[in-house]
This record gives sequence, C-alpha cells and structure tokens, in this order.
Amino acid sequence: MSSTPQYLSGNDIRALFLDFYTQRGHQPLPSASLVPEDPTVLLTIAGMLPFKPIFLGQRTPEFKRATTSQKCIRTNDIENVGRTKRHHTFFEMLGNFSFGDYFKAQAIAWGWEISTQVFGISPQNLVVSVFEEDDEAFAIWRDNIGVNEKRIKRMGADDNFWVSGPTGPCGPCSEIYYDFHPELGDDNIDLEDDTRFIEFYNLVFMQYNRDVSGNLTPLQNKNIDTGMGLERMAQILQKKPNNYETDLIFPIIETAAKIAKIDYHQSDENTKISLKVIGDHVRSVVHMIADEIRASNVGRGYVLRRLIRRVVRHGRLIGISGEFINQVAETAISLSESVYPNLRKREAPIKAELQREEVNFLKTLDRGEKLLAEIIETVKQQGQKSITGESAFTLYDTYGFPLELTQEVAEENNLTVDVEGFNAEMQKQIERAKAAHETIDLTVQGSLDKLAEHIHSTDFIGYTATATTAKIEVLLVSGVSEEAAEAGTEVQIVLDKTPFYAESGGQIGDKGYISGDGILIRIEDVKKESDFFIHFGRIERGTIRIGDHVTAQIDTACRRRAQANHTATHLLQAALKKVVDEGISQAGSLVSFDRLRFDFNCPRALTAEEVQQIEELVNTWISEAHAAKVEVLPIAEAKAKGAVAMFGEKYGDDVRVIDFPGVSMELCGGTHVSNTAEIGVFKIISEAGVASGVRRIEAVSGAAILDYLNVRDKVVKDLSDRFKVKPEEIPDRITTLQTELRNSEKQIESLKAQIAIVKSDSLLQTAETVGEHKIIIAQMEDVDAESLKAAAERLLQKIGNGAVVLGSVPEAGKVSIVAAFSLEVNKKSVQAGKFVGTIAKICGGGGGGKPNLAQAGGRDATKLPEALETAKNDLLAALK
Repeated sequence: MSSTPQYLSGNDIRALFLDFYTQRGHQPLPSASLVPEDPTVLLTIAGMLPFKPIFLGQRTPEFKRATTSQKCIRTNDIENVGRTKRHHTFFEMLGNFSFGDYFKAQAIAWGWEISTQVFGISPQNLVVSVFEEDDEAFAIWRDNIGVNEKRIKRMGADDNFWVSGPTGPCGPCSEIYYDFHPELGDDNIDLEDDTRFIEFYNLVFMQYNRDVSGNLTPLQNKNIDTGMGLERMAQILQKKPNNYETDLIFPIIETAAKIAKIDYHQSDENTKISLKVIGDHVRSVVHMIADEIRASNVGRGYVLRRLIRRVVRHGRLIGISGEFINQVAETAISLSESVYPNLRKREAPIKAELQREEVNFLKTLDRGEKLLAEIIETVKQQGQKSITGESAFTLYDTYGFPLELTQEVAEENNLTVDVEGFNAEMQKQIERAKAAHETIDLTVQGSLDKLAEHIHSTDFIGYTATATTAKIEVLLVSGVSEEAAEAGTEVQIVLDKTPFYAESGGQIGDKGYISGDGILIRIEDVKKESDFFIHFGRIERGTIRIGDHVTAQIDTACRRRAQANHTATHLLQAALKKVVDEGISQAGSLVSFDRLRFDFNCPRALTAEEVQQIEELVNTWISEAHAAKVEVLPIAEAKAKGAVAMFGEKYGDDVRVIDFPGVSMELCGGTHVSNTAEIGVFKIISEAGVASGVRRIEAVSGAAILDYLNVRDKVVKDLSDRFKVKPEEIPDRITTLQTELRNSEKQIESLKAQIAIVKSDSLLQTAETVGEHKIIIAQMEDVDAESLKAAAERLLQKIGNGAVVLGSVPEAGKVSIVAAFSLEVNKKSVQAGKFVGTIAKICGGGGGGKPNLAQAGGRDATKLPEALETAKNDLLAALK
C-alpha cells in the first residue's frame, strides 16, 4: 500500500483547504447557520445550500468565487451512524464555488492539485469517477491531468449526477476516491467496495435547474460546487480505520468512555457503536443549539430532541446511569470553538437545553423502570420464566430503557429476557425506516401514552383471520383523543383486536374497511406503536364513537399481493445465497402490494447472468409448489434445522419460523402464502447499488406481474405502431434513428457555421481602422453561440491584426457574445476573456475565456445594442 503524507490534524486540513482556494481568488466565507434560509429544507444539508439563490440566478453574488467550511446535518440514514465507518449526522463540508466564472477544466485541475500537492496523496492512490455521458470531464482527467483511463470510471446518474433535492440546481459531477490498496491493480475497479475505496471530493458541474416535473433547463451561468468531506480526509491523512477515530471526534468518545469507566479499544463492538453514536450526536446537538434550535416535537426541534435522547439512551447502554451529556458536550465545544466561536459564546444556553432535555428524558426512563416492575410481577403471576422480546422492546423504544438493564433486573428476579424477540422487533423498526415510510405522528404517540393505562394492547389475529368483530378502544382525530367523529373525518382508531397487519419487518400495513350499523370507514394504512395497532382511515358514512362494536375486514386482494411479495423476498434471499455467495445477508426490505425491494450486503454488482439465474431459480421453486410450515420453535432447534437468523446473533428461547422445506427457512413475523405456487411468477425489475457494499433488487410477483406486463405491453405496442415495425425490430429501428439523428445534428451544426461565416463576410466592409488595428463590432441575426464563435474567428483571420466582437440573440431571452482578439491587441493589455465578461454584464450576464477568444451570455436581449456600442467605445479608447 502506498504511503500517505505526514499526519495532519482536522484543523490543519480545514485551514490548508481554505488557504489554497483563498490564494486562488476565492473569497473565504464563514459557515452558514444550520437553520437554512431556504424554506424547503429543514436543516443545512450541503455546502452549496447557502448559495442556492445564486445558482438559480435569483441573487447576484458579491464574489465570483468563494470557499467555505460548511457545517451540515443529515439524519436520513441515522440508523447507520456508528455502525459504518463514515455515516454521520453532523459533518463539515469543505467547498470551493464558482458563480459563472471557471468551470470543469479549472475545477478538476485544482481538485487534483490540492489532493496531490497540498495533502500529498500519491496519484497512484487516486481514482476518479465521471458521469457516464460526460465525455468532456473524462477527456480532461485523461488528457489534461494525465490519469490512466482505467482509473477513470464512468458511472450512472445515481452516482454521478448531483441533485440538491427533488427540485433545484443540479448537474453532472466528478468524484475523487482514495484507493487504500492500489497494489490490487487497475482492472475490475469497483468504487462501491468501501474496503478499498473512499470518496472524499465531489466536483459538481452545476449547470441545470430541475423543476417539479423533473425537467432540466440550463442555468443562466455554468457554476462549480464542490464538497470535500473533512472527516473523510482526516481518516485518510491520519491513517485511521474510520472517521470516528480521528481527532475531530475521538476526544468526545474518550470523554464518554471515561465517564462510563471503560476503554474504547478494549470494548466489544456494541459498546463501540454506542460510543460512536454519542461522539457523532453530541457534535450535532451542540451546533444545533448554538444556531438557536430548541428541542420540540415538530420540525428541526424534533430532530434535536431525537438526537439528545439517542445520546442518553446509548449512555445507558454503556453503563452511565446519571446525567452526563454536558460533560461530553464540553469536549465537543472545546474541540470546535476556535473555528466556531459561537459555541463558547452560547455555552450557557447549550448546556441548559441539554440538561433540561436529559433530565426530562431520564424521568421517562424512570417510568420505564416502573413498567418493568409491573411486567415482572405479571410474568411471575403467570408462572412464566421469561420477559417477552416485545415487552423488552416496548421498554426500549417507548421509554429508552436499555436491554442490558432489563436483563440485569430480570436476572435479579430469576427471570430471562427473550433477546431473539427483542432483536426481531428492533430489526422491524430499522426496516421501517429504510423503507422510507413516515412513522406515527408524535401527537398520536403522546395521546396513546396518556391512554395506555386504561386500554389493553391490540390482539392481532391476522395470521389466521381476514375479518373479525371488534371494539373501538381509542379514537383520535389529528392525534387528539375524541369521543366521536362524523363522516368526512380523517381518524386513527385502536381496536381491541384486529386482522389488519401493521407495518413492520419491511411489510406495509393492510388496507380494508371497518364497518358497523350505518357506518363505514376506509382504512388506508396500519402502523404499530408499542402494543397498539393504529388504523389510519377516513369515515365514509355515519358517526363512530368510543366503545362501538364494529366489523374489521381487510382487503384480501391486497393481502394476497403482499403475501406473495413477502414470500418472494425469502425465496430471493435463498437464491442469492445459492447463486452469488452463501455469506449474503439482508440489509433491508420493502414489501408492498405492487412490488418488493430487497437490500443485501454484497461488495460488487451482480452480473446479468447471475440476475437471470436468480430469477430462474426463484420461479423454479414457485413452480415446484413448496408448502409453508409456520411454527414457533426453541432457538436451538431452529438453528439445528438451518433457520436464517435475520435479526442478530443472540436470541431468546423461542422464535417464529417460516419454513419452505428444502428452499428457505427464516425467522419472520410477516404474512406469507401457504404454498409457493400461490405466487405464480417472479420478475426482477432492477439490480443496483444503494450504498457502499449494499445492493438492491426490485422485483414484482403474483398479480402485480400483470400490471407490470400491461404497462410494458402498451409501451411496446405504441412504439411498434409509431415505427411501423414488429416488436422484435424496435431495438434495431431505434439504433438506426439514433445514428441518423446524430448525423443530422452534425450536418445542421456544420451548415449553421457555414451560414454564419457567409453572413459574416459582409461584415468585412464595416471594419474600422484604429491605428494599426482593425475592429469589427456587429450584431448577427439568428446565429447560435457556436456559429457565432466560428464567424468571429473567420473574421479575425481575414482582418489579421485587430479585434472582432459579435453579438446575437439565438433564442428569446438569451444573448450570446463572442470576442476574438489578435496577439497585437492583447499586447495593448486588452484580454478577450475580461473584456467580454464586462460587456456581458450590461445584458445581465457574464462569461470569459482566453485572452484571444472568449464567449459570454446574457438574459436581456434589449440591452445587446448598448453592450455592442460600449464594446466599440472601449476598444477605440484602448487601441488609440
């Protein structure tokens, strides 16, 4: 492995980056607040966000170039914090920005220079990626920088087309990766292999705006937006195994470890994860409060509260029982106050907010202890020896009560805890988050907490029944408890028992109806909160009241679809293990009515042949009609039979097993078909990477196949009619048309240039002599930018010593200007790039280029005559 440069602290890296770009004309700016000006974004999530109005052309920048170290918060993947090497909620993004000034070539050159010369990384340790359609960036890396083209990887839009969100500025990007093992060679480089590569610098060529319909329109100016992860660069230069052990975070971890009286390096993996979560989250919360965010149950305040509670919870997991968060916060403040002085200035409100939230949450934990005492008493009265995993998870999830404490108290009472059941509930929660479904509203949770003492947990009978009579125990409207509700009202209902499956384990909740005497409620979703099933619906008819006896009926067609897709995920995992690697494990899933999604750990992309083999194997098992066997077994027996343990390595005494003998046997709480033949058919739609070392397969099965085929059949028939060919001839026809289109476009461009040149010849008669020089200043009609450039170069060639400035309005609202100067004109201190940029400002635009040839654009066509007149006067003054 190639050596990295001498150790650099996080502060040194930040300072060197900012100094490098400051020396190159960038205005250093302080980090913006974590509370963004942009109302469409909850928190500042990227270094470019403060400049979004500039990129959109809504605000004129004070500087053409800027550089920042921007603090950011992201919580979209919070469950991975501490578990992977590089996931964080808080991070710093080092960035350099160009607002219509330089573009790809300069950004790439500087990106390479700072990486290799300032940070001293050997070129053999670097690999770059470009957007698959960006031939220009590929050529710059290969021809200008000299990177071996084997170490330049073309990647798709998911990896190399940067977007700030569903709408807004976007564009292709080029990323720089550090290669920890260059000795493995240049062949078969897979940048998703995070054991070998880490992406640390992203160069975004911001040139489009995406609207709500997904349409891309060119921005007024081509901009540069870059981001270098400070934590990632620190890991590389400090030669650490992960971001957490760098000097940016590890002192916080050490403080927490000292309070817990443990040694990080001697701790088990779970303890290390908790310490990493504390280290990461404490950085987040001190900066959020410093930026005047207060904990609450809505918006960014809820994000803050959630992070604080996770810190306290993980403190309990490592043995800290009392208040401690402010001791750890002090370390975080000390680490960053030299760069972010507002941390120390707002030390008092930061610590007051943290203490208040910690104390309140500790009281919640105390309520958990009381509940645990009640659970233990009930278990003893029933003559049982174990606390259920579901009860242990309720303590953990609702009251933040660590599993280890539950086990310790249980042991003192000669009881055990069903750890397997606990891990199963935990995994269901993680999968719900990964499935990107909204969790229950905080107001609903609050109302249930108040009512929990007066109602019993919901009895789920949906494994064997699709309908039942039930009693309305809880009625909520917008999260508030009500005695009655009328037709047209959106409601949340808790029944004493239900056949409705609640969203968990990746499977979405059932749909259906709740009906009674003169009432009908359409149920659109069901979620589980603690031991209660929440039915979300709308009253279609009648008035419902607490205590009403009703009939709960699921939509059996939707249930059958979900069952088919859920069983298909089990078969899919079994096929992956057989075809690809026995060591493959699940990383997440989504089971809905129309499709399924399965995420799995794999360091490489699957080949087309593997995907086909997997699909064929699953369909073979379907056609073989394997009957399901569902039972609750002792863990030892389940393991002996070969059950796949999806939710952790340690389990309780009994586990629920879904077994298709000879094919698949897994621990699962979801609903399934009774025989694989009920699935009908299985079709893989896509296979792609979603994170480092994680792949995703999307597929359809059962009745959803018909929907899938109908859509595609309609598309094929439409194309066949349009092209007037047979379906099997469509690909060849498209290839032919693409070739013809490319050839036509080239001919059109050539003709445009020729026409512009012909038009420009008439301008020779307008040339004015200024001393030894000749100048031509003119507006040409209906000439695009490239043709205008060709015409200017041709005219300059004809007049020899002189200057040519041409303008045109190629389309409504757009202005193109080109300046071509001879070497003799340049010697008069007149540079085409600077000259044309100044002129373009009159038209509300800008631009630049080389001393002898430059282009610019604008958006106010009415100002073009004035701009050309100014160009003429300025040239006359300069050349005289």
